[in-house]
Amino acid sequence: MIFWLVTTDHLTDRIWFKDDEDFKAAMNIVAVLAATMNLRIIAFILMSNHVHFILGCDRDLAEVFITRFKKMYSQYYSKKYGSCELLRDNAVDYQQIVVGDESFERGVAYVLMNSVAAKICLHASEYPWGTGACYFNPTPVTGTRIGDMSGRTRIKILRSRFSVPEDYTVNEQGYVNPSCYVPVKFVESVFRAPSRMTYFLNNSSKAKRVKEAPSFKDQIIGAAIQDLLVSLFRKHSITGLDDRQKSELFRQVKFRFSADPAQIARVSGESYEKVCELLDSFSDS
Repeated sequence: MIFWLVTTDHLTDRIWFKDDEDFKAAMNIVAVLAATMNLRIIAFILMSNHVHFILGCDRDLAEVFITRFKKMYSQYYSKKYGSCELLRDNAVDYQQIVVGDESFERGVAYVLMNSVAAKICLHASEYPWGTGACYFNPTPVTGTRIGDMSGRTRIKILRSRFSVPEDYTVNEQGYVNPSCYVPVKFVESVFRAPSRMTYFLNNSSKAKRVKEAPSFKDQIIGAAIQDLLVSLFRKHSITGLDDRQKSELFRQVKFRFSADPAQIARVSGESYEKVCELLDSFSDS
């Protein structure tokens, strides 16, 4: 079977997911597409400003999948935030990987280690928005069966009228467990042993030093910016600040959360270049 590593471009001046509800909505969109499309979702991760999927299908179907995913999530995002331009021009990269030359193993490790590389967690299995906890996990998967829910409850959780198998389970966080539709046993058979998967995770190009402390998530810094806007300037939007005030705001975020200019740009909506300029401005004021 052919496999494709599908990666969206990193958004530099905004983020896909502003809070946990956004992540949950996207996780359930993945579950719906897994149930309604004739492909296998091998592994995936949802990061704040981009996503990665490994799909078992041909290239054309991979393109259909990511297009549908972006469309469905954009519809959700537009309804919640009133913006319909989020992913319209978001480019997608496709790389073919196969079983047998270790490109499959390297691809899965690359996807799963995104959260570790971003210093969000110390191990891929700790990140909830993807499949990091699916493989070689002895802990039984728990949740409520879709088949035991009313039709109204299903639609509310899945945000879709498309049906999914009744044996899919929804966890306590409110999204379908990825192990319901990801071919976990197949992935484990390719890696053969937990130690071999650990080897590829630790040697991935995305790997970071295990002792390095996790940093703050985009969503936490985004919420902090809203609090700082009120406490520092009695404002509710960055658009109401002048450059001097923006400079002070970004300096506070950098100091309090050790955020770099790229992260500040993502959560604030300013360009990377503008953030750098403002961080270097008004230093004597």
